[in-house]
Amino acid sequence: MFTGYLNNPEKTASTLIRGWLHTGDAVNINEKGHLIFLDRLVDMGELKTGAKYAPQYIEGRLRFSPYIKDAMVVGGKERDFVSAIVNMDFAMVGKWAERHRIPYTTYVDLSQKQEVADLVIKDQLRVNSYLPGASQVRKFVLLHKEFDPDEAELTRTRKLRRDFVEERYSDLIRGIYDGVDEVSVEASVTYRDGRKGTVKTGIKIRTVES
Repeated sequence: MFTGYLNNPEKTASTLIRGWLHTGDAVNINEKGHLIFLDRLVDMGELKTGAKYAPQYIEGRLRFSPYIKDAMVVGGKERDFVSAIVNMDFAMVGKWAERHRIPYTTYVDLSQKQEVADLVIKDQLRVNSYLPGASQVRKFVLLHKEFDPDEAELTRTRKLRRDFVEERYSDLIRGIYDGVDEVSVEASVTYRDGRKGTVKTGIKIRTVES
């Protein structure tokens, strides 16, 4: 414990309450009794149901996967559940596909393979196992491209520009919450022989089922 904040009695009074230190941390206690730190309470998101979720915790845990390069968690007070936009790690997933004799031509093509979705679902289930039921990821998409600082989706230090990304992929996010199976997008592609082009492709919306 500590005696209080220097020259800040209001902050001290809101932190030390009846002999207890209120840290402002959000945690989950799982079925084994383990205490899992999620995030600061002020950084938690909230769903329409009132349930809280930890975007940065979920994203960080997903990035532990060798097959996931980046992820952005989507939720908010107007939505009923948590979803995610996932970037696969093209190099790692490409090697995995070749080992398992799964043919592909481009990042776009590989990202929409059912086998790759199954790979990512395993990681989604792993992360969900750390979370209370209401804050678990229920649906996700494998994006047809990586988040790119040159397209203003990331800062130069690779931090997500959340508002920009959510606006840019608003049709995709709307599809997740409207219950459709697929959303059509146009994507720039680079083929394995170096040729470039534009394709129209369907981004499949995946459900995470335990």
